Amino acid sequence: MARKFLYFIAVCIVLGIAGAIALSIWSRELTEIAFVPRGEFVEQEPLAANAYQDPAMWYSRPGIGPSDPARYQPAIAESAPDPAEQDASPEAPAAEQSLDAPAPTATLGSRAGEAAEPDALPKFAVFFVPPTSYTKGALGDWNAALNDADTDRLAAVFLRGLASPFNRADELWAPKYRQAAVGAFLTDKPEATMAIDAAYADVAQAFEYFLSSVGPDKPIVLAGHSQGSTHILRLLREKVAGTPIEARIAAVYAPGWPISVEHDLPALPVPACAAPNQAACLVAYASFADDGDASQLLRRYAATPGLDGEPRGEDDPIVCVNPLTGVSGGSAEASANLGTLLPSENLATAELVAKAVPARCDARGLLRIGDPPELGPGVLPDGNYHVYDIPLFWKNLQEDVIARVKAWTAAHAS
Repeated sequence: MARKFLYFIAVCIVLGIAGAIALSIWSRELTEIAFVPRGEFVEQEPLAANAYQDPAMWYSRPGIGPSDPARYQPAIAESAPDPAEQDASPEAPAAEQSLDAPAPTATLGSRAGEAAEPDALPKFAVFFVPPTSYTKGALGDWNAALNDADTDRLAAVFLRGLASPFNRADELWAPKYRQAAVGAFLTDKPEATMAIDAAYADVAQAFEYFLSSVGPDKPIVLAGHSQGSTHILRLLREKVAGTPIEARIAAVYAPGWPISVEHDLPALPVPACAAPNQAACLVAYASFADDGDASQLLRRYAATPGLDGEPRGEDDPIVCVNPLTGVSGGSAEASANLGTLLPSENLATAELVAKAVPARCDARGLLRIGDPPELGPGVLPDGNYHVYDIPLFWKNLQEDVIARVKAWTAAHAS
């Protein structure tokens, strides 16, 4: 059973992080040959101003229905009206239609079978930026094309495993965007920066439409993973900080990307979370086995400047909010893990298994997860559990976001 632990996620997602695997195995030169696009950067045509009014531009949003991948549930207590089935349009924003809808009890199930009263769940909206699912490597372009079937298929798998902990929200939005190729994160070529900027431009446009569609007083959760986390951090700096939106941010989740305590965190409008029921704070971490070697990650981290423009060193500590405790730093035994995803024998469904994996923030800021069981091809070389950053702690994160939104709601109660 343990050998199948999260296998259905791993076999799909591993393709999307092939560049990271190569980075851990080969020299920088060979990695760039294999995964950095060889062609010139081709500037993307700007999207139409109303592009994100089209439901087809979203992987997840209200109105998609049961095919919405982010609404995936590893276990279901009982059926109820699903916010994903509510209609949305520029003339009738989704939030206005969802304000009085019952919270989805379908999101409350787990292997333990606990239930919660729908009225106990706060109303909130999630903007989730998917990680890289564009995998064409050196022979591809610097940015994915919209409606590329392979990219979209893998993105749906990511959302099933990575965005689903946030789907107790009555609104969950995840945009399509012209992602930067995985190789853009493995090189210092100027084309890489242009590709990442182009991807962010789409995300920023999607975020503007999201803001126009949700209720003006509804709390907002920003979340992503890997490339998605980089775009979330940039949204915080460029679209949130110093605006009225800043006061509406209930929580931010940006795992899978190293954030410097000294050179990145002070440039953000939210601090790292210091308590499990703290609102308006950041949850971030990078998962490694106890004996995992993060030297490749840290070398790349040190080669790029911080958000303050200053150089980061390999010894600079990174943000580590323990997903089992919701507190910066510290450790928790596996008994504190409320549920990690476990697939069925036919890999068609999944359930939650409690008490499977511990978590400890080490002195450097890496999240150490003990000596976990064999997980299949999704585990990267050198004990890097990047693929599993969210699924390893699925149930704790689901509870964490509810606690933080409740804290925000209580603080803003009139």
